[in-house]
Amino acid sequence: MGVALLSGRRSKDPGTQVGACIVNAQHKIVGAGYNGLPSGCHDDDFPWDKQGAFLETKYPYVCHAELNAILNNIGMDLGGCKIYTALFPCNECAKAIIQSGIKEVIYLSDKYKGQEAALASRRMLETAGVHCRKVTTSLTELTLSYREQDV
Repeated sequence: MGVALLSGRRSKDPGTQVGACIVNAQHKIVGAGYNGLPSGCHDDDFPWDKQGAFLETKYPYVCHAELNAILNNIGMDLGGCKIYTALFPCNECAKAIIQSGIKEVIYLSDKYKGQEAALASRRMLETAGVHCRKVTTSLTELTLSYREQDV
């Protein structure tokens, strides 16, 4: 989950920084992603607003972290892998997770629980046999240091 959270920090989205990390059966990282624009689309050329006319918001342009992690995988079959994600996947990402063969979703936040997209996501994941679980930890914060003396 730490890698997923760290990946999310790469997002240029000022309101939501979500990351995802895919691991294989040996717990080796095979893919990572964050919510951002497709390759070749520059962050400064597109809107990041949450409200307004559809084409003036981020929604038609941004790829979610889970989809980016799947697309950015190291070129292997993701069947049987697990995906760690900061936010419970939306219905569109759930489709990609199922199609890729990922068998477990471990998430940190479920802030959209009860909304229709989250309900559709849960229904599809459950029907497809993808196990979902909320991460439990006693950690409240993880700090990284770039000071040489801390290495």
